[in-house]
Amino acid sequence: MTAPIPHLVDHASLIVHGPDQPGIVSEVASLVTRHGGNIISLDQHSNDATGGDFFQRIVLHRADLVAAMPDIEADLAKTIEPMGLSWRLRDMSEPLRMAVLASKSDHCLLDLLWRHRRGELPVTIPMTISNHTDVADDVRQFGVPFFHVPSQAGSDKSQSEGEILKLLKGNVDFVVLARYMQVISNDFLEKVGVPVINIHHSFLPAFIGAGPYRKAKERGVKLIGATAHYVTEELDEGPIIEQDVVRVTHADSAADLQSRGANVERAVLSRAVLWHAQDRVIRHGNHTIVFNS
Repeated sequence: MTAPIPHLVDHASLIVHGPDQPGIVSEVASLVTRHGGNIISLDQHSNDATGGDFFQRIVLHRADLVAAMPDIEADLAKTIEPMGLSWRLRDMSEPLRMAVLASKSDHCLLDLLWRHRRGELPVTIPMTISNHTDVADDVRQFGVPFFHVPSQAGSDKSQSEGEILKLLKGNVDFVVLARYMQVISNDFLEKVGVPVINIHHSFLPAFIGAGPYRKAKERGVKLIGATAHYVTEELDEGPIIEQDVVRVTHADSAADLQSRGANVERAVLSRAVLWHAQDRVIRHGNHTIVFNS
């Protein structure tokens, strides 16, 4: 059993979203109060005061939280759901389990492992999976299990994806593609059953396909960037979690762009992973509400 995160014991995150209407904030606050909870952080957003959607993230403290959670959940179902609202309540001391998929490129993978070892990411990493063995020794130095699942040649990836699914099923809460250079099939997304986060080496939408930095150099771009997003059936079209850019000049070579781009990719992916692990991201259609203040 995973050890709880000490400073988050008796802390829970509560996410509420649905049709905006008078009384939501009061109802949720009253519910927390009658169960002996104390709201220590609250963020909310409405995209339209009349007929729009409401989004709220609360962090609450309640002594003996684990024992109280069934009663709080029952009250949420009784009180919140009749208002047409969805909710999720999570004990924040229990870290989410994150699997990392990678290929030969190691900068995003090793950055996540390093941040995790420093205690900057409130997750556990039960496994790293790669279609190459280049990163195996580095991963194992962090004490993380490494699995090699070679990719199949051609467009049919069903066998390799099946092996990956066997490793993931029931063992992870979300998956991160840390420059995993394989297209994920719709069948995989349906079967994996957990969110999948990708880092794209461009400020989307931008230069698609192979050699993005070469194409960027040829176009004489002045900004390069990276985008972290949830993976959906539409390639590189999933809800965006985080983006960033860095300014470049005519004097930068394609190698310079790639090096500076790698730094942006690391930062963007780590922020996206952190916010997801802290329940700061609410998916709404094909975009996100991110409470990162």
